[in-house]
Amino acid sequence: MNTPILVTGGTGRLGRHVVARLRDAGREVRVLSRKGQTSADGIEFVRGDLHKGDGIEAAVDGAAIIVHLAGGAKGDDEATRNLVRAASGAGPQHVVYVSVVGSNSVPVVSGIDRAMFGYFASKLAAEQVVADSGIPWSTLRATQFYDLMLLVVQAMARLPVIPVPSGVRFQPVDEREVADRLVELALGTPQGLVPDIGGPLVYTMADLVRTYLRASGKHRLLLPIPMPGNAARAVRAGAILTPGRAVGHRSWEEFLAERLNSTGDVGPVAA
Repeated sequence: MNTPILVTGGTGRLGRHVVARLRDAGREVRVLSRKGQTSADGIEFVRGDLHKGDGIEAAVDGAAIIVHLAGGAKGDDEATRNLVRAASGAGPQHVVYVSVVGSNSVPVVSGIDRAMFGYFASKLAAEQVVADSGIPWSTLRATQFYDLMLLVVQAMARLPVIPVPSGVRFQPVDEREVADRLVELALGTPQGLVPDIGGPLVYTMADLVRTYLRASGKHRLLLPIPMPGNAARAVRAGAILTPGRAVGHRSWEEFLAERLNSTGDVGPVAA
């Protein structure tokens, strides 16, 4: 209980929720961040960069549990490799990693696949790095977060005519519910690959865009666009869905309603 829990990506959207919940549970938290911040209220900030390999040794020193949330559009495997390489000498007892539903079922082979869905291959490679690290581990695959989907539809809604990928379905989830599960895993024993987590409902991209447009009082024409490639075919077939694990409770509509401000518009999501 006296050793800090290291959280990578602890200043991000998901990470902030995880850090807050760990503090509510009475745990000391160490956050690895590229930007220096003042440590306070049981949260220690350590400057470092997973991609460059800078500052990681200081971050993992003395941390019995590592919750690895840092990620990006590419390079997650190399960043994770740098983390576990440093952690292996520090003796952590548990690494918790958050991945994405579909990492093992979206084939990323061609250039088109990599351009549109390379993120899934990067997450799968990072999963393997964690599993091969020799450190006890738990990995949770989650569907897309509501905040991420909001950023996407906000950007799309700036266009007078919105191109919408046809046949693509999502099962987005509230990141706060994912944070609850990650903290449960971090405070428990290592479990390996655990059951996926997804939101309560499945939506097409057109559903998500139309709901946002109605909520924000905007009117746009939607233009269905086919997506080429094997990865897109797998996504249309449901590779990024987990209907058997629809354990989230808040719907996309409820999320948007919460985002409504006094002017009746959906405000931007803070980074």
